[in-house]
Amino acid sequence: MPELPEVETIRRDLEKKIIGKKIIDINVIQKKSLKNSSTEFTKNLKNNSIKSISRKGKLLIFEIKEKKKYLLVHLRMTGQLLYFQAKKEADKNTRIIITFENNSKLFFNDTRRFGYLKITTTKEKNATLEKMGIDILDKNFTQENLKALLQNKRRNLKSILLDQKILAGIGNIYADEICFDAKLRPDAKIETLNDKTVKKLYNSIRKIISLAVKNRGTTISDYVDSSGKNGNFSKLLNVYQREKKVCRNCHQKSIKKIKVASRSTRYCENCQKRYFLTN
Repeated sequence: MPELPEVETIRRDLEKKIIGKKIIDINVIQKKSLKNSSTEFTKNLKNNSIKSISRKGKLLIFEIKEKKKYLLVHLRMTGQLLYFQAKKEADKNTRIIITFENNSKLFFNDTRRFGYLKITTTKEKNATLEKMGIDILDKNFTQENLKALLQNKRRNLKSILLDQKILAGIGNIYADEICFDAKLRPDAKIETLNDKTVKKLYNSIRKIISLAVKNRGTTISDYVDSSGKNGNFSKLLNVYQREKKVCRNCHQKSIKKIKVASRSTRYCENCQKRYFLTN
């Protein structure tokens, strides 16, 4: 599933490519990819343009010029947004095609069909965003805010990192990498973390997410950027999908794979700790 770094990479790409371009045609191949009717979707986009593109967590937010409406796009597990200036045909996974005035096209492809596009009002858009936790790259995401979010929680660390109502944007890949960088086991109990450890966790969240954005995300299976290219962070993964391989940090233990928060989870039992003092 594309996580924050992948979605942010796509946002930055499309910001350079489609802002202000007039939309001349909409081809809805798969109606189930829309959370509006095809008529409403087309009516709001055709002969209009995108004014700006923002993001919260894994959700892309396209502001529609002169409409006071927004196009929300969630890629879910296998969604892709591909932009081509040259002639390009739809493939078997293409669900929506948006054509611009210079005949460039934006393809929404989705193998497993869990992703969606939705036209919303400002009120609807705000209501959606309010249900989400703080974005990891938001300037208001501070160490103090993280400490407050963790307070009085009785859960394991990974379940907190994956909870989009607490922290928006982290998925399975980066949760494992953040825990490794912070030297914390993913199944560490939140109530055992002291202030020093919360600081380490905060710094690791910022570090790993920023580094992944810099490297244009991680490609494991379906993720590609808006030009169809793979992300480069795959080369920097320390634990994700490295089970049974020797730890790159201690060079003593092999990476273990367990289930945490109902997700496959990787960690080094030598480098990562499970329990901490609470003061």
